[in-house]
Amino acid sequence: MTRVLVVDDSHFMRTVITDILEDAGLTVVAQAANGREAVELVADHDPDVVTMDVEMPEMNGIEAVEAIMDRDPVPIMMLSALTTDGADATLEAMEKGAVDFFAKPSGTISTDLSAHAEALVRTVESVAQSDPTAQAISTSQRSAADREGGYVDHPTLVIGASTGGPNVVESILAGLPRAADFRVLVVQHMPDQFTGRFAKRLDGRSAYDVREASDGDRIGGGEALIAKGDYHMVVSGYSSGRLRVRLEQSAPVHSVRPAIDVTMESVAETIDDPVTAVVLTGMGSDGAAGVEAIDAIGGQVLAQDEETSAVFGIPGRAIETGCVDEVYPADELVDAVLDTIRDRT
Repeated sequence: MTRVLVVDDSHFMRTVITDILEDAGLTVVAQAANGREAVELVADHDPDVVTMDVEMPEMNGIEAVEAIMDRDPVPIMMLSALTTDGADATLEAMEKGAVDFFAKPSGTISTDLSAHAEALVRTVESVAQSDPTAQAISTSQRSAADREGGYVDHPTLVIGASTGGPNVVESILAGLPRAADFRVLVVQHMPDQFTGRFAKRLDGRSAYDVREASDGDRIGGGEALIAKGDYHMVVSGYSSGRLRVRLEQSAPVHSVRPAIDVTMESVAETIDDPVTAVVLTGMGSDGAAGVEAIDAIGGQVLAQDEETSAVFGIPGRAIETGCVDEVYPADELVDAVLDTIRDRT
């Protein structure tokens, strides 16, 4: 039985969250009204998962995540308002070690949270199964000089990730040298209010020009698109090293939109230059059909290993297809990606 610590400065929200979780058969072992209480209660109760509010008195959620991960690492799920500030704070908390997040549908005090009970419970249970110690990513030992030059023309990199993925996606984009000249497509399971902030964060930490995808966008080498939340990102055209994308709100695939499979399959159907696909940490099987499609056109497929994955669902299901060429820990993925497009002629 999943044991949960609920952290929120609102008594009303603590009660609503507790009722939702206990009605679904989870056990709420304690409640905390601020981050300082949360740190102590984690040590006292050793919960399987913590639901963590962001804005709280005395110690906020970001500070609490950092303290918990330093003292008593447990899986943490952030409960964040659907705002720009909420998105930025959530991404910062995930950098500190939080595994995933759930967006409060109507602000800090969400009176309609019960209408989203099934999704909340599913996310809490997913995070509870994660490995909180898999979040830290060390720096690759390969020098910057080793990463410059010697690449094939017009390569495309498509990355798929879910639970625990933002930090790994960031590490890959931050490590890509501009000389590699990838056209990068990223599908990270994330709501639409968050993908724009995620793209802006990546843009500031990468040599590539990164933005949230818009319908009809075209990109060339050294540019990256982040799939917009609640839209599938489809590659609709490709010519002279530039690709075009279309955004669709067709039915969710694997209960998610954007779906990794949709983007990877469209890449396989459209692009005839070198393609590298990478599947990262996350719950579920999204990406398995996509890597089969990439493999069928002769593309290279890489997967994150189990030890560094917060949740090994997505890479594990992809590996089971037999279409993954190599499996690497998170800190070796950048160099592995670059090796797939080395010009060895």
